[in-house]
Amino acid sequence: MTAFTAFLTFLADAAPAAGAPAGTTAPKNFLEQIVSSGMVMPLALVVMFYFLLIRPQQRQRKEMAVRIAALQPGTRVVTAAGIHGLVQSIKERTVVIKVAEGTAIEFEKSAIASVQPKESGDSKK
Repeated sequence: MTAFTAFLTFLADAAPAAGAPAGTTAPKNFLEQIVSSGMVMPLALVVMFYFLLIRPQQRQRKEMAVRIAALQPGTRVVTAAGIHGLVQSIKERTVVIKVAEGTAIEFEKSAIASVQPKESGDSKK
């Protein structure tokens, strides 16, 4: 049975029959129709997937976009290739990262996988 057929069956069962016998009991409201049709579990799964997978990923993506937009020279970053370095300069779509003394590599901004937090001088004792 396809999803469309199941939906049509749900709608047909939800509509009151014109000459229904007096002894049959039909669901009284929309909530009872949903529960009796078996649609609760698929709807619950969709809601769970949204709150457990989709929404956190969207939030993470927005936070990373804010971090990349706030990049400044001297910030420590890690690229998607695993290269660690300091931001040397920032262009419109690219970032120049200093990976060693005298060595700088230009990357797309989208290649930055993480921005490392600033280290305070007190933590290095």
